[in-house]
Amino acid sequence: MPISMYAASVPVLQQMLGSLSDLLTKAEAHASARKIEPGVLLQARLFPDMLPLSRQVEIACDFAKGIASRLAGQEVPVFEGGDASFADCHARINKVLALLGSVTPEQFDGSETRPVVIQPGTPRERAFTGQAYLLSYGLPQFFFHVTTAYAILRHNGLEVGKKDYMGRY
Repeated sequence: MPISMYAASVPVLQQMLGSLSDLLTKAEAHASARKIEPGVLLQARLFPDMLPLSRQVEIACDFAKGIASRLAGQEVPVFEGGDASFADCHARINKVLALLGSVTPEQFDGSETRPVVIQPGTPRERAFTGQAYLLSYGLPQFFFHVTTAYAILRHNGLEVGKKDYMGRY
């Protein structure tokens, strides 16, 4: 039996957003224990030309809600505001987890061939089938930003490993 588009996306996104939330909780405790201003960690980067931790979280969330919404045939909701605190980051993740919990497997029926058109940061459009969007664009982008958030925290002394990255599965 082939895997459904729902099974290939929603549970994976939920697992990794849960992991990201847990990492942020550990990061907040790490900052408190070491008397590090939380904003310093949230603005930490791996390299000066890369986006900071708070934006990595925001973009990972944007990809998760975009994947679920587009494949379920819904409008992608807009969650305004930058994340200036760990509480803001957790609130954003929780909103996306709620969205993921609201979509049903039936909404994904036929989504592998559903047209998906995006404008990735440029006026130029990119068109995909749902399956190509999920496997070649959406999930790789999502994992890039979750992984980068993990790497920023690890680079800044958070004692975490693969088990923390993987989360609960």
